[in-house]
Amino acid sequence: MTIFPSTTSFTVTHGHENDGVLKGGALAIGNFDGVHRGHKAVLAQARAMAHPSVAVTFEPHPRTLFRPDAPVPRLTSEADKLRLLKREGMDGAVILPFDRALAAVDAEHFVTEILIGRFQPQAVVVGYDFHFGKDRAGSPDFLRDAGKRHGFAVEVVAPFGEGAPISSSTIRSLLGAGEVSRANGLLGHRWFVSGEVVHGDKRGRDLGYPTANIVLPPESPLAHGIYAVRAGFGGTILGGVASFGRRPTFDDGAPRLEVFLFDFAGDLYGKTLDIEFLGHIRGEEKFDTIEALLARMDLDSKIARDMLAEPDNGDAPSAIEAFS
Repeated sequence: MTIFPSTTSFTVTHGHENDGVLKGGALAIGNFDGVHRGHKAVLAQARAMAHPSVAVTFEPHPRTLFRPDAPVPRLTSEADKLRLLKREGMDGAVILPFDRALAAVDAEHFVTEILIGRFQPQAVVVGYDFHFGKDRAGSPDFLRDAGKRHGFAVEVVAPFGEGAPISSSTIRSLLGAGEVSRANGLLGHRWFVSGEVVHGDKRGRDLGYPTANIVLPPESPLAHGIYAVRAGFGGTILGGVASFGRRPTFDDGAPRLEVFLFDFAGDLYGKTLDIEFLGHIRGEEKFDTIEALLARMDLDSKIARDMLAEPDNGDAPSAIEAFS
């Protein structure tokens, strides 16, 4: 197979404003939360089949629409998902607003009005478990038949990975158990979050560990605990140690990510940081004294430095290096 060269630009459309430059190519369709190794196989197949290669995805996640009281713990924000799709060499992405109107479109009309009506694709690529249309009636077999009827090729990518297929839900479960290394292996890159540095309570600075504080979504899949991390900002990448949780030794407040960067002194307030997670050190603990806490923080920092010094820094390539 020949991989068609990607353009240097990356076109994103949330409506119809850029449809023209995204017509006539290959569509890779899916939620693509996390852009894990299974997703990457779907994207690679689309790039191999036609140009332009376009990722068609949905926002918000369908479960969030139907169960707003239990939103999906996202692996990637919309913005970070787009950055990963661009990094995979796609020429563009289409964000279809997933609302009740789209949920009510039957499978045939999804094909004729959205896929053909907007994009006239040469090819459509989906994963083996992709379903679409009202009541999820659009199966891979339905899509194959539609392709024959309407004149576009359809490729259904088989399950990826040995044993149980790789899935976003499996990766969420691993992160929820603090198993960052295994999650990274399934993703095919280190899991990361992005956020603006906000003011905290300044306790870390008083303890000799000034931290960059980032508020993650309440439904974040990450287990509370201590992690070895790398932070990217403004073309710089630094190692560090991070705590995610409620600070039980102090206020037991709302969860917050606190990142101590090694060998750094500067003002990061208001800046956006990418934080990638290399390894889990321990769970969150409550300490009886500040002295005990400081001794443990010293040990956590040593462990994090050792993790960062390992060859290749762990089990998966960095995603944030392409962003910094």
